[in-house]
Amino acid sequence: MSLVSSWFRIRFWRRVAAGFVLGALAGWAFGPDAATWFGPLGELYVTLIKMIAVPLVFFAVLHSVSSLHGVKDVAALGSRTFLWFAATATLAVVVGLGVALVTQPGLGVEGLAAPTGWHPKVLPEPIKGLLDVVPANPFRALTEGKILQVIFFAGLLGLAFVKIGEKSARLRALAGEANDAMIQVTRFVLEVTPFGTFGLIAALVGAYGFEKLLPLATFVGALYLACVLQIVVVYGGLLLAHGLSPLKFFRAAFPAMQVAFTSSSSFAAMPIALRSVIRNMGVKEEYAAFAVPLGASIKMDGCGAIYPAISAVFIAQYFHLDLQPTQYIIILLASVLGSFGTAGVPGTATVMVTLVLSSAGLPLEGIGYLVAIDRILDMMRTMTNVTGQMVVPVLVARERGLLDLEVYNRASSELTVESPQPM
Repeated sequence: MSLVSSWFRIRFWRRVAAGFVLGALAGWAFGPDAATWFGPLGELYVTLIKMIAVPLVFFAVLHSVSSLHGVKDVAALGSRTFLWFAATATLAVVVGLGVALVTQPGLGVEGLAAPTGWHPKVLPEPIKGLLDVVPANPFRALTEGKILQVIFFAGLLGLAFVKIGEKSARLRALAGEANDAMIQVTRFVLEVTPFGTFGLIAALVGAYGFEKLLPLATFVGALYLACVLQIVVVYGGLLLAHGLSPLKFFRAAFPAMQVAFTSSSSFAAMPIALRSVIRNMGVKEEYAAFAVPLGASIKMDGCGAIYPAISAVFIAQYFHLDLQPTQYIIILLASVLGSFGTAGVPGTATVMVTLVLSSAGLPLEGIGYLVAIDRILDMMRTMTNVTGQMVVPVLVARERGLLDLEVYNRASSELTVESPQPM
């Protein structure tokens, strides 16, 4: 039991970092066999996250909306949240285009070949994408894990609880207790994160060699640079403009950013992001429980803004095409607006690139060249996504008086996962 106690005394982020380093070493040592030996450990972790994602979102949103003071507050918070989603996405596209034009990732790249069997994704109709937010069968949405539909139904049910007043008191209490139970289940699952990180990174390092990265090294570098600029300069600058310390934010956000990077999944990082925003940053729970899950579904600055922008410039340069000013405007609009319409679609990043290239009149065949290194790109894209999903609730909470500055100013990376009691 002393070994277990010693393990939990190690800070959470250090446990995850150790899993990352040891996984990289194991992947390097075992090579392609690492996926066979250690891949199932990562798959188990991702499955556990998927297991808790839907009930966690449902009860969190239901509890949070039913606890807000009337529909007017919900509408005001929702509109401001969407406004900041769009504003930060616009800035992300500008950063992506700027970095791509400076680094010119498509120049000097020759002879790339798309993976065998690859073909462009079929885009959903924009109207159909919007209509699909409303579930025809809420129970099917829950079983199939359609997060946007789950959020819509839970929010509508929460508003109904508010509307009928004291008649829903017992239901509101039950929703709160169910939410507390799911938070406890989340704590259990998050303790597996270091081992899941080990398995995911070992399989990744074992599967990828330098030969896959070298032809597209400039593209990879451009994407990582743009994401770093978005996180440090754009998000940090917005926090400073709101009178908040970026360093304290990044300290509090670090565990969720870490999990996002290793898992390449916004939903895998969402439980930690939600607890970080509430416990580490001081955002009021009733609002955070609505904004963070919503952001995990539609707030994709890395996948939906930076990546399509750099990809469009890369493909234009690779095919020796000159982008016109109108095409840059189309890329900007398609990236910002398209991310809302493609939310919840599998392979969002690839769908977004397809949408942007189609809108700008660029060859879709070029996307296939990037598929081979998508996992490497997705790590940084997802970390950017999740960071943006935490920044916006903090900004809105600051503007609406829902931010506890005492909690924010003593930001810690250790409140995300509570260690169990000694056994």
